Amino acid sequence: MVVARIADGREADLRALLATMNSETGIADPRNPLFPFGDFDRLHFARFVILEDATTVDFAVLGLPVPQFPLQLAFFADCDGDGREMLTDLARWAEPGLRRIFQHCEGFDAEGDLLAWLKAHDIPVGANYVNWVGRTVRQIKEESALQRFLSAKVPRDPLSSGEPAGEKVQQVRRELIDLVKGEQQAGRLTLSETPPTPLGWRIRNLINAIGIPLVGLALSPLLLVLAPFVIYRLRRLEKSDPEIYPQPDPEALKALRKLEDRDVTNQFSALGSLKPGRFRLWLVKVILLLIDYACRHVFNRGFLGRVRTIHFARWVFIDGKARIYFASNYDGSHEAYMDDFINKVAWGLNLVFSNGVGWPRTDWLIKRGARFEQRFKYYQRRHQIPSQVWYKAYPGLTALDLIRNARIREGLEKSEMSDAKTLSWLSLL
Repeated sequence: MVVARIADGREADLRALLATMNSETGIADPRNPLFPFGDFDRLHFARFVILEDATTVDFAVLGLPVPQFPLQLAFFADCDGDGREMLTDLARWAEPGLRRIFQHCEGFDAEGDLLAWLKAHDIPVGANYVNWVGRTVRQIKEESALQRFLSAKVPRDPLSSGEPAGEKVQQVRRELIDLVKGEQQAGRLTLSETPPTPLGWRIRNLINAIGIPLVGLALSPLLLVLAPFVIYRLRRLEKSDPEIYPQPDPEALKALRKLEDRDVTNQFSALGSLKPGRFRLWLVKVILLLIDYACRHVFNRGFLGRVRTIHFARWVFIDGKARIYFASNYDGSHEAYMDDFINKVAWGLNLVFSNGVGWPRTDWLIKRGARFEQRFKYYQRRHQIPSQVWYKAYPGLTALDLIRNARIREGLEKSEMSDAKTLSWLSLL
Protein backbone atom coordinates (compact mmCIF):
# COMPACT_ATOMS: atom_id res chain seq x y z
CA MET A 1 0.00 0.00 0.00
CA VAL A 2 1.71 3.14 -1.28
CA VAL A 3 0.63 6.38 0.41
CA ALA A 4 2.00 9.80 -0.54
CA ARG A 5 1.08 13.39 0.20
CA ILE A 6 -0.50 15.26 -2.71
CA ALA A 7 1.43 18.40 -3.61
CA ASP A 8 -0.29 21.74 -3.02
CA GLY A 9 -2.38 22.82 -5.99
CA ARG A 10 -2.18 19.43 -7.75
CA GLU A 11 -5.36 17.77 -6.49
CA ALA A 12 -7.64 18.84 -9.36
CA ASP A 13 -5.17 17.71 -12.02
CA LEU A 14 -4.67 14.40 -10.22
CA ARG A 15 -8.41 13.73 -10.04
CA ALA A 16 -8.77 14.49 -13.75
CA LEU A 17 -5.89 12.16 -14.62
CA LEU A 18 -7.25 9.30 -12.51
CA ALA A 19 -10.66 9.68 -14.16
CA THR A 20 -9.09 8.90 -17.57
CA MET A 21 -8.32 5.38 -16.29
CA ASN A 22 -12.00 4.47 -15.91
CA SER A 23 -14.42 2.90 -18.37
CA GLU A 24 -17.27 4.19 -16.21
CA THR A 25 -17.46 6.22 -13.00
CA GLY A 26 -14.96 4.76 -10.55
CA ILE A 27 -14.51 1.47 -12.46
CA ALA A 28 -11.13 0.95 -14.08
CA ASP A 29 -10.71 0.07 -17.73
CA PRO A 30 -8.39 -2.97 -17.47
CA ARG A 31 -6.70 -1.91 -20.71
CA ASN A 32 -6.36 1.79 -19.99
CA PRO A 33 -3.01 3.06 -21.34
CA LEU A 34 -2.02 4.80 -18.12
CA PHE A 35 -2.09 1.67 -15.95
CA PRO A 36 -3.26 -1.49 -17.79
CA PHE A 37 -4.32 -3.51 -14.76
CA GLY A 38 -5.39 -6.44 -16.93
CA ASP A 39 -1.79 -7.03 -18.06
CA PHE A 40 -0.84 -8.21 -14.57
CA ASP A 41 -2.09 -11.76 -14.15
CA ARG A 42 -1.37 -11.85 -10.39
CA LEU A 43 -3.54 -8.84 -9.57
CA HIS A 44 -6.94 -9.59 -7.95
CA PHE A 45 -8.07 -6.08 -6.93
CA ALA A 46 -6.46 -2.65 -7.01
CA ARG A 47 -7.49 0.91 -6.37
CA PHE A 48 -6.36 4.52 -6.26
CA VAL A 49 -8.10 6.52 -3.54
CA ILE A 50 -7.61 10.07 -2.32
CA LEU A 51 -7.60 10.03 1.48
CA GLU A 52 -9.81 13.00 2.23
CA ASP A 53 -11.28 13.08 5.73
CA ALA A 54 -14.28 15.29 6.47
CA THR A 55 -14.68 14.00 10.04
CA THR A 56 -11.69 15.66 11.73
CA VAL A 57 -14.06 18.43 12.84
CA ASP A 58 -15.36 15.91 15.40
CA PHE A 59 -12.35 16.72 17.60
CA ALA A 60 -14.07 20.01 18.41
CA VAL A 61 -16.79 17.98 20.17
CA LEU A 62 -14.01 16.53 22.34
CA GLY A 63 -12.84 20.02 23.19
CA LEU A 64 -9.57 19.44 21.31
CA PRO A 65 -7.93 21.29 18.42
CA VAL A 66 -9.01 20.02 15.03
CA PRO A 67 -6.00 18.19 13.49
CA GLN A 68 -4.83 19.16 10.03
CA PHE A 69 -3.97 16.01 8.11
CA PRO A 70 -2.44 16.28 4.63
CA LEU A 71 -4.40 15.26 1.56
CA GLN A 72 -2.90 11.96 0.41
CA LEU A 73 -3.09 9.55 -2.48
CA ALA A 74 -3.13 5.82 -1.73
CA PHE A 75 -2.54 3.01 -4.18
CA PHE A 76 -2.88 -0.59 -3.08
CA ALA A 77 -3.42 -4.00 -4.56
CA ASP A 78 -4.38 -7.51 -3.52
CA CYS A 79 -2.09 -9.86 -5.39
CA ASP A 80 -0.73 -13.39 -5.63
CA GLY A 81 2.72 -14.02 -4.26
CA ASP A 82 5.10 -11.59 -2.64
CA GLY A 83 3.85 -8.00 -2.48
CA ARG A 84 7.29 -6.46 -2.98
CA GLU A 85 7.80 -8.57 -6.11
CA MET A 86 4.47 -7.32 -7.40
CA LEU A 87 5.56 -3.74 -6.71
CA THR A 88 8.73 -4.41 -8.70
CA ASP A 89 6.68 -5.73 -11.64
CA LEU A 90 4.35 -2.74 -11.54
CA ALA A 91 7.27 -0.30 -11.44
CA ARG A 92 8.83 -2.03 -14.43
CA TRP A 93 5.83 -2.56 -16.69
CA ALA A 94 3.63 0.41 -15.72
CA GLU A 95 6.44 2.90 -15.13
CA PRO A 96 5.30 5.72 -17.47
CA GLY A 97 1.77 5.74 -16.04
CA LEU A 98 2.91 5.52 -12.41
CA ARG A 99 5.30 8.41 -12.97
CA ARG A 100 2.50 10.52 -14.42
CA ILE A 101 0.28 9.71 -11.42
CA PHE A 102 2.78 10.16 -8.62
CA GLN A 103 4.32 13.33 -10.06
CA HIS A 104 1.34 15.01 -8.39
CA CYS A 105 2.79 14.01 -4.98
CA GLU A 106 5.32 15.81 -2.81
CA GLY A 107 8.92 14.72 -3.10
CA PHE A 108 8.48 12.72 -6.29
CA ASP A 109 11.47 13.00 -8.63
CA ALA A 110 10.34 12.58 -12.22
CA GLU A 111 13.82 11.33 -13.17
CA GLY A 112 14.52 9.34 -10.00
CA ASP A 113 14.32 5.66 -9.10
CA LEU A 114 10.59 4.88 -9.24
CA LEU A 115 10.80 1.53 -7.44
CA ALA A 116 12.85 2.98 -4.59
CA TRP A 117 10.31 5.80 -4.18
CA LEU A 118 7.38 3.36 -4.15
CA LYS A 119 9.09 1.16 -1.55
CA ALA A 120 9.85 4.20 0.60
CA HIS A 121 6.14 5.07 0.62
CA ASP A 122 4.89 1.50 1.06
CA ILE A 123 3.30 1.26 4.51
CA PRO A 124 2.60 -1.93 6.50
CA VAL A 125 -0.89 -3.35 6.89
CA GLY A 126 -2.14 -3.69 10.46
CA ALA A 127 -4.41 -6.64 9.65
CA ASN A 128 -5.19 -8.37 6.39
CA TYR A 129 -8.03 -10.71 5.35
CA VAL A 130 -7.89 -12.99 2.31
CA ASN A 131 -11.04 -14.94 1.49
CA TRP A 132 -9.19 -18.08 0.40
CA VAL A 133 -5.46 -18.21 0.95
CA GLY A 134 -3.68 -19.80 -2.01
CA ARG A 135 -6.35 -19.22 -4.67
CA THR A 136 -4.70 -17.42 -7.57
CA VAL A 137 -6.09 -15.16 -10.29
CA ARG A 138 -5.12 -17.75 -12.90
CA GLN A 139 -6.97 -20.48 -11.02
CA ILE A 140 -10.08 -18.31 -10.70
CA LYS A 141 -10.18 -17.49 -14.41
CA GLU A 142 -9.47 -21.04 -15.54
CA GLU A 143 -12.09 -22.54 -13.22
CA SER A 144 -14.63 -19.94 -14.36
CA ALA A 145 -14.01 -20.94 -17.99
CA LEU A 146 -14.40 -24.59 -17.00
CA GLN A 147 -17.73 -23.89 -15.29
CA ARG A 148 -19.07 -22.00 -18.31
CA PHE A 149 -18.03 -24.79 -20.66
CA LEU A 150 -19.52 -27.59 -18.56
CA SER A 151 -22.74 -25.68 -17.88
CA ALA A 152 -23.30 -25.42 -21.62
CA LYS A 153 -22.77 -29.16 -22.07
CA VAL A 154 -24.46 -30.81 -19.10
CA PRO A 155 -27.99 -32.16 -19.66
CA ARG A 156 -30.54 -30.10 -17.79
CA ASP A 157 -32.02 -33.32 -16.36
CA PRO A 158 -29.41 -36.09 -16.34
CA LEU A 159 -31.99 -38.58 -14.98
CA SER A 160 -34.59 -38.07 -17.69
CA SER A 161 -33.71 -41.25 -19.63
CA GLY A 162 -34.93 -44.71 -18.65
CA GLU A 163 -31.50 -45.87 -17.49
CA PRO A 164 -30.86 -46.55 -13.79
CA ALA A 165 -30.10 -43.32 -11.94
CA GLY A 166 -26.60 -44.29 -10.79
CA GLU A 167 -25.52 -45.55 -14.20
CA LYS A 168 -26.87 -42.43 -15.92
CA VAL A 169 -25.16 -39.83 -13.72
CA GLN A 170 -21.84 -41.70 -13.96
CA GLN A 171 -22.17 -41.81 -17.73
CA VAL A 172 -22.88 -38.06 -17.88
CA ARG A 173 -19.81 -37.39 -15.73
CA ARG A 174 -17.59 -39.58 -17.94
CA GLU A 175 -18.84 -37.79 -21.04
CA LEU A 176 -18.13 -34.39 -19.51
CA ILE A 177 -14.64 -35.49 -18.49
CA ASP A 178 -13.95 -36.64 -22.06
CA LEU A 179 -15.22 -33.31 -23.43
CA VAL A 180 -12.93 -31.36 -21.10
CA LYS A 181 -9.93 -33.50 -22.08
CA GLY A 182 -10.70 -32.78 -25.72
CA GLU A 183 -10.84 -29.05 -25.07
CA GLN A 184 -7.55 -29.20 -23.17
CA GLN A 185 -5.83 -31.11 -25.98
CA ALA A 186 -7.12 -28.53 -28.48
CA GLY A 187 -5.75 -25.72 -26.31
CA ARG A 188 -9.16 -24.15 -25.81
CA LEU A 189 -9.31 -24.93 -22.08
CA THR A 190 -6.49 -24.81 -19.54
CA LEU A 191 -6.38 -26.14 -16.00
CA SER A 192 -2.96 -25.27 -14.60
CA GLU A 193 -1.36 -27.08 -11.71
CA THR A 194 -1.60 -25.24 -8.41
CA PRO A 195 1.83 -23.65 -7.79
CA PRO A 196 3.57 -24.89 -4.63
CA THR A 197 3.48 -22.66 -1.58
CA PRO A 198 6.93 -21.04 -1.18
CA LEU A 199 8.94 -22.63 1.63
CA GLY A 200 9.82 -19.23 3.08
CA TRP A 201 6.16 -18.28 3.38
CA ARG A 202 5.33 -21.59 5.06
CA ILE A 203 8.12 -21.12 7.58
CA ARG A 204 7.06 -17.55 8.39
CA ASN A 205 3.45 -18.64 8.70
CA LEU A 206 4.39 -21.45 11.08
CA ILE A 207 6.51 -19.12 13.19
CA ASN A 208 3.57 -16.70 13.37
CA ALA A 209 1.11 -19.50 14.24
CA ILE A 210 3.30 -20.75 17.10
CA GLY A 211 5.09 -17.60 18.15
CA ILE A 212 2.17 -15.30 18.96
CA PRO A 213 0.43 -17.80 21.30
CA LEU A 214 3.79 -18.48 23.01
CA VAL A 215 4.35 -14.76 23.54
CA GLY A 216 0.82 -14.46 24.90
CA LEU A 217 1.44 -17.37 27.23
CA ALA A 218 4.72 -15.86 28.45
CA LEU A 219 3.01 -12.53 29.11
CA SER A 220 -0.08 -14.04 30.73
CA PRO A 221 1.03 -13.34 34.36
CA LEU A 222 1.56 -9.68 33.48
CA LEU A 223 -1.72 -9.55 31.56
CA LEU A 224 -3.61 -10.95 34.54
CA VAL A 225 -2.15 -8.24 36.76
CA LEU A 226 -2.98 -5.51 34.24
CA ALA A 227 -6.47 -6.79 33.37
CA PRO A 228 -8.34 -5.01 36.23
CA PHE A 229 -6.71 -1.68 35.37
CA VAL A 230 -7.44 -2.13 31.66
CA ILE A 231 -11.09 -2.99 32.36
CA TYR A 232 -11.47 -0.05 34.74
CA ARG A 233 -9.96 2.38 32.24
CA LEU A 234 -12.01 0.98 29.36
CA ARG A 235 -15.31 1.24 31.25
CA ARG A 236 -14.63 4.84 32.27
CA LEU A 237 -13.94 5.80 28.67
CA GLU A 238 -16.93 3.89 27.33
CA LYS A 239 -19.25 5.79 29.67
CA SER A 240 -17.81 9.21 28.85
CA ASP A 241 -16.63 9.23 25.23
CA PRO A 242 -19.12 11.22 23.10
CA GLU A 243 -21.07 9.62 20.26
CA ILE A 244 -20.98 11.51 16.95
CA TYR A 245 -23.21 10.17 14.19
CA PRO A 246 -25.03 13.00 12.38
CA GLN A 247 -26.91 12.15 9.22
CA PRO A 248 -24.50 12.01 6.24
CA ASP A 249 -24.36 14.92 3.80
CA PRO A 250 -26.84 14.12 0.99
CA GLU A 251 -24.44 15.16 -1.77
CA ALA A 252 -21.60 13.07 -0.35
CA LEU A 253 -23.97 10.12 -0.03
CA LYS A 254 -25.12 10.56 -3.61
CA ALA A 255 -21.50 10.53 -4.82
CA LEU A 256 -20.82 7.29 -2.94
CA ARG A 257 -23.90 5.58 -4.32
CA LYS A 258 -22.88 6.46 -7.89
CA LEU A 259 -19.91 4.10 -7.45
CA GLU A 260 -21.93 1.18 -6.11
CA ASP A 261 -23.64 -1.80 -7.76
CA ARG A 262 -21.74 -1.55 -11.04
CA ASP A 263 -20.85 -5.22 -10.63
CA VAL A 264 -21.80 -8.06 -8.31
CA THR A 265 -18.85 -6.89 -6.18
CA ASN A 266 -18.43 -3.45 -4.62
CA GLN A 267 -15.51 -1.58 -3.06
CA PHE A 268 -15.54 0.06 0.35
CA SER A 269 -13.13 2.56 1.91
CA ALA A 270 -13.46 4.27 5.28
CA LEU A 271 -11.18 6.62 7.16
CA GLY A 272 -11.32 7.86 10.73
CA SER A 273 -9.28 9.15 13.65
CA LEU A 274 -8.43 7.21 16.77
CA LYS A 275 -9.67 8.52 20.06
CA PRO A 276 -6.88 10.47 21.76
CA GLY A 277 -4.64 8.85 24.31
CA ARG A 278 -2.15 5.99 24.47
CA PHE A 279 -4.70 3.61 25.95
CA ARG A 280 -6.82 3.51 22.79
CA LEU A 281 -3.75 3.27 20.55
CA TRP A 282 -2.27 0.30 22.38
CA LEU A 283 -5.64 -1.38 22.60
CA VAL A 284 -6.11 -1.13 18.83
CA LYS A 285 -2.59 -2.40 18.19
CA VAL A 286 -3.28 -5.54 20.23
CA ILE A 287 -6.70 -6.05 18.63
CA LEU A 288 -5.37 -5.72 15.08
CA LEU A 289 -2.58 -8.14 15.92
CA LEU A 290 -5.19 -10.68 17.03
CA ILE A 291 -7.42 -9.99 14.01
CA ASP A 292 -4.50 -10.49 11.65
CA TYR A 293 -3.63 -13.75 13.42
CA ALA A 294 -7.23 -14.98 13.13
CA CYS A 295 -7.44 -14.03 9.45
CA ARG A 296 -4.15 -15.77 8.74
CA HIS A 297 -4.81 -19.03 10.57
CA VAL A 298 -8.56 -19.37 11.14
CA PHE A 299 -10.60 -17.29 8.70
CA ASN A 300 -8.75 -18.29 5.52
CA ARG A 301 -11.29 -20.53 3.80
CA GLY A 302 -14.17 -18.33 2.70
CA PHE A 303 -15.41 -16.92 6.02
CA LEU A 304 -14.71 -13.80 8.06
CA GLY A 305 -16.64 -14.69 11.17
CA ARG A 306 -19.97 -15.69 9.62
CA VAL A 307 -19.64 -13.29 6.69
CA ARG A 308 -18.95 -15.02 3.36
CA THR A 309 -19.18 -12.10 0.93
CA ILE A 310 -15.77 -10.45 1.42
CA HIS A 311 -12.93 -11.13 -1.02
CA PHE A 312 -10.22 -9.05 0.66
CA ALA A 313 -10.08 -6.56 3.52
CA ARG A 314 -7.37 -4.58 5.30
CA TRP A 315 -6.92 -2.33 8.32
CA VAL A 316 -4.04 0.16 8.05
CA PHE A 317 -2.57 2.75 10.41
CA ILE A 318 -1.71 6.04 8.71
CA ASP A 319 -0.41 9.45 9.83
CA GLY A 320 1.76 8.14 12.63
CA LYS A 321 -1.05 5.84 13.84
CA ALA A 322 -3.38 8.79 14.41
CA ARG A 323 -5.90 7.41 11.92
CA ILE A 324 -7.04 4.04 10.59
CA TYR A 325 -7.96 3.31 6.99
CA PHE A 326 -10.18 0.30 6.29
CA ALA A 327 -10.82 -1.13 2.84
CA SER A 328 -12.71 -4.15 1.54
CA ASN A 329 -14.04 -5.74 -1.63
CA TYR A 330 -17.42 -7.37 -1.01
CA ASP A 331 -20.32 -8.96 -2.89
CA GLY A 332 -23.85 -7.60 -2.94
CA SER A 333 -25.30 -4.22 -2.07
CA HIS A 334 -23.93 -1.81 0.49
CA GLU A 335 -27.01 -2.18 2.67
CA ALA A 336 -26.74 -5.98 2.64
CA TYR A 337 -23.04 -5.72 3.49
CA MET A 338 -23.75 -3.49 6.50
CA ASP A 339 -26.64 -5.71 7.63
CA ASP A 340 -24.36 -8.74 7.43
CA PHE A 341 -21.95 -7.11 9.84
CA ILE A 342 -24.65 -5.88 12.20
CA ASN A 343 -26.40 -9.24 12.37
CA LYS A 344 -23.40 -11.56 12.33
CA VAL A 345 -20.26 -9.82 13.61
CA ALA A 346 -21.26 -6.55 15.29
CA TRP A 347 -18.94 -7.49 18.14
CA GLY A 348 -16.05 -7.63 15.65
CA LEU A 349 -16.82 -4.14 14.37
CA ASN A 350 -16.92 -2.86 17.92
CA LEU A 351 -13.55 -4.40 18.77
CA VAL A 352 -11.72 -2.12 16.34
CA PHE A 353 -13.91 0.80 15.46
CA SER A 354 -15.19 1.61 18.94
CA ASN A 355 -11.71 3.08 19.39
CA GLY A 356 -12.52 5.66 16.71
CA VAL A 357 -13.77 9.14 17.51
CA GLY A 358 -17.58 9.27 17.73
CA TRP A 359 -18.39 5.54 17.48
CA PRO A 360 -21.79 4.61 18.99
CA ARG A 361 -21.27 3.77 22.65
CA THR A 362 -20.19 0.22 23.54
CA ASP A 363 -20.25 -1.90 26.69
CA TRP A 364 -17.28 -4.11 27.50
CA LEU A 365 -15.77 -3.30 24.11
CA ILE A 366 -17.99 -5.72 22.13
CA LYS A 367 -21.60 -5.07 23.18
CA ARG A 368 -24.00 -2.43 21.81
CA GLY A 369 -22.12 -0.06 19.45
CA ALA A 370 -22.82 -1.36 15.93
CA ARG A 371 -26.00 -2.96 17.27
CA PHE A 372 -27.54 0.53 17.18
CA GLU A 373 -28.34 0.07 13.50
CA GLN A 374 -29.19 3.60 12.44
CA ARG A 375 -26.40 5.20 14.46
CA PHE A 376 -23.88 2.76 12.99
CA LYS A 377 -25.09 3.27 9.42
CA TYR A 378 -24.90 7.02 9.74
CA TYR A 379 -21.43 6.72 11.24
CA GLN A 380 -19.96 4.42 8.59
CA ARG A 381 -21.48 6.36 5.68
CA ARG A 382 -20.04 9.59 7.07
CA HIS A 383 -16.56 8.04 7.33
CA GLN A 384 -16.76 6.31 3.95
CA ILE A 385 -14.67 7.81 1.14
CA PRO A 386 -14.92 7.11 -2.61
CA SER A 387 -12.25 5.32 -4.62
CA GLN A 388 -11.25 7.24 -7.71
CA VAL A 389 -10.15 4.09 -9.57
CA TRP A 390 -11.13 0.50 -8.71
CA TYR A 391 -10.12 -2.68 -10.55
CA LYS A 392 -11.39 -6.24 -10.26
CA ALA A 393 -9.73 -9.01 -12.27
CA TYR A 394 -12.82 -11.21 -12.58
CA PRO A 395 -15.99 -9.11 -12.91
CA GLY A 396 -19.28 -10.92 -12.51
CA LEU A 397 -17.94 -13.52 -10.08
CA THR A 398 -18.82 -13.57 -6.39
CA ALA A 399 -16.83 -15.22 -3.61
CA LEU A 400 -19.41 -18.02 -3.56
CA ASP A 401 -18.98 -18.46 -7.33
CA LEU A 402 -15.27 -18.99 -6.78
CA ILE A 403 -15.94 -21.69 -4.17
CA ARG A 404 -18.47 -23.40 -6.48
CA ASN A 405 -16.09 -23.34 -9.44
CA ALA A 406 -13.29 -24.81 -7.34
CA ARG A 407 -15.62 -27.63 -6.25
CA ILE A 408 -16.52 -28.27 -9.89
CA ARG A 409 -12.87 -28.71 -10.78
CA GLU A 410 -12.24 -30.94 -7.77
CA GLY A 411 -15.12 -33.20 -8.78
CA LEU A 412 -13.88 -33.34 -12.35
CA GLU A 413 -10.38 -34.41 -11.29
CA LYS A 414 -11.42 -37.13 -8.80
CA SER A 415 -10.85 -40.66 -10.02
CA GLU A 416 -14.12 -41.94 -8.57
CA MET A 417 -17.26 -40.49 -7.00
CA SER A 418 -20.32 -42.13 -5.49
CA ASP A 419 -23.64 -41.76 -7.33
CA ALA A 420 -24.94 -39.32 -4.71
CA LYS A 421 -21.79 -37.17 -4.86
CA THR A 422 -21.81 -37.25 -8.65
CA LEU A 423 -25.41 -36.02 -8.75
CA SER A 424 -24.50 -33.29 -6.25
CA TRP A 425 -21.54 -32.35 -8.44
CA LEU A 426 -23.72 -32.15 -11.54
CA SER A 427 -26.09 -29.83 -9.67
CA LEU A 428 -23.22 -27.32 -9.34
CA LEU A 429 -23.17 -26.95 -13.11
